Amino acid sequence: MRPLLRCALALALGLLLPAASLLAAPPTAPHMLSGELQGAPWRLDVPADWNGDLVMLAHGYEPVGVPRTTPMTANDSTATLLSAGYAVAQSAYASQGWAVADAITDMERLRQHALGELKRVRHTWLLGFSMGGAVTLASLERFPQHYTGGVSLCGANLSGEQIAADLLTTLVAFDYFFPNAAGLPATGLASHEAAVLPQGVLYQGIADALQRNPQHADVLAKRLQVAPDALAGTISLHTLVLHELATRSGGMPAGNLGVVYSGFGDDAAFNAGVQRIAPVPAALADVRAKLALSGALKRPLVVQFNNNDPTIVPHMQAVYPQMAAQAGARPLPHVLPPVGEGHCGFSEAQVVDALKAIQR
Repeated sequence: MRPLLRCALALALGLLLPAASLLAAPPTAPHMLSGELQGAPWRLDVPADWNGDLVMLAHGYEPVGVPRTTPMTANDSTATLLSAGYAVAQSAYASQGWAVADAITDMERLRQHALGELKRVRHTWLLGFSMGGAVTLASLERFPQHYTGGVSLCGANLSGEQIAADLLTTLVAFDYFFPNAAGLPATGLASHEAAVLPQGVLYQGIADALQRNPQHADVLAKRLQVAPDALAGTISLHTLVLHELATRSGGMPAGNLGVVYSGFGDDAAFNAGVQRIAPVPAALADVRAKLALSGALKRPLVVQFNNNDPTIVPHMQAVYPQMAAQAGARPLPHVLPPVGEGHCGFSEAQVVDALKAIQR
């Protein structure tokens, strides 16, 4: 997990500034407004040579408890987007963690506020990184009338139900290959005992277990499509996010009672021995309702990933384009070739290029 890149940005808390609307006349100097809308800090930056287009920038995962400063810190890509002529509005969201549901609401509220400040906007675009990719897709599906198009970069382009199921697979597979690992609860990574472990303790216990049995670690890395040296970080992140989803939804939002697994070596032994977990029905219903994606796009969408991303791995990357095709989306998402390395490893020029690709 790269805590200070676009995917996990510590955004800051601002106070609502006096109304200073950016009126129709072209600005003669850069402007920045910031404030708070129903618990969500926000900022709006407008360049001196504003081209009339607004980018609604959805940041990625921010761990619970990361300090926020005043005014909120701009996303890494803000300066480059401003240099390219775009106004940029961004919300810190009302809550931290896997805050997709809050973020969808907060971004729509901020969009309305930004239009009141800017007065004349030619086009409004969505641009999301990592978790913000899911925010971008959900916002495009729910509010197509408000956007010209969207871009998802290194995006977690999955419904809440599917991402919970993927994360649960990671946890029960680790427990199968590394039972009773020192420093970790005997009840497994999906248990309440694991949920309350400090993240550093959780990571170290996972890393130590992987080191003690490289053969099993290699099987797990290949099945999860993660490089061996990134495996401990991926498993600890998956544990953290699944338990956050459980906290938000009121219980375990995924289960594996009827799942037949493959790709874990001796699949018969794996399916016979892997821990089976039932979802909490109300929690499953909650993520289905609040974190749903249908694929039924009505606006252009550009999607781009990085090479060797340990967080959004290849099988996750293929999900939304397939969903959109099945839903008859028009137009279909345009998937650009992968660039850069790691999670959200884009250069600033590549971010602007992806935005310009959707305009073309």
